Amino acid sequence: MKKNLHFLVLIVVAISLAFLSADVYAQHPHFNHTTIYVTDLQKSSGFYETVMQLEKIPEPFHDNRHTWFKIAEHSELHVVSGAKEMIAHDINIHLAFAVPSLPDFMKHLDEMNIKYGNWAGDPKKIQVRPDNVGQIYFQDPDGYWIEVNEDKF
Repeated sequence: MKKNLHFLVLIVVAISLAFLSADVYAQHPHFNHTTIYVTDLQKSSGFYETVMQLEKIPEPFHDNRHTWFKIAEHSELHVVSGAKEMIAHDINIHLAFAVPSLPDFMKHLDEMNIKYGNWAGDPKKIQVRPDNVGQIYFQDPDGYWIEVNEDKF
């Protein structure tokens, strides 16, 4: 009987710790969305819908200044109009997307007449990371940098 009681107490403690650790994890921040500020909402929204093939999702403002896209299961890209001019963006600050086949995506970019290349800017060249993942870089209509890679993580 005493052995069963110890086992029962052990089970209750283990389950309690599991719930506590799950609750603590639930309190950590998690990625929700990123926003880009653009000069031409129609042009930028069209780019993200046709070139990047992102799915438009409902946005709550309904003011013709916002377009929202789903970029992952619980993550979004918010495209917001109102920028007065394009500014230079550094390639070190970029959005990154993974695709199943980088050559297929490059073919899509070629069909859309989108210029792309490696980190150094060599046209139509793939950059290979130290972990052997291929990647390319290009810019959206407002000059924001985008990386597309074939990471399978």
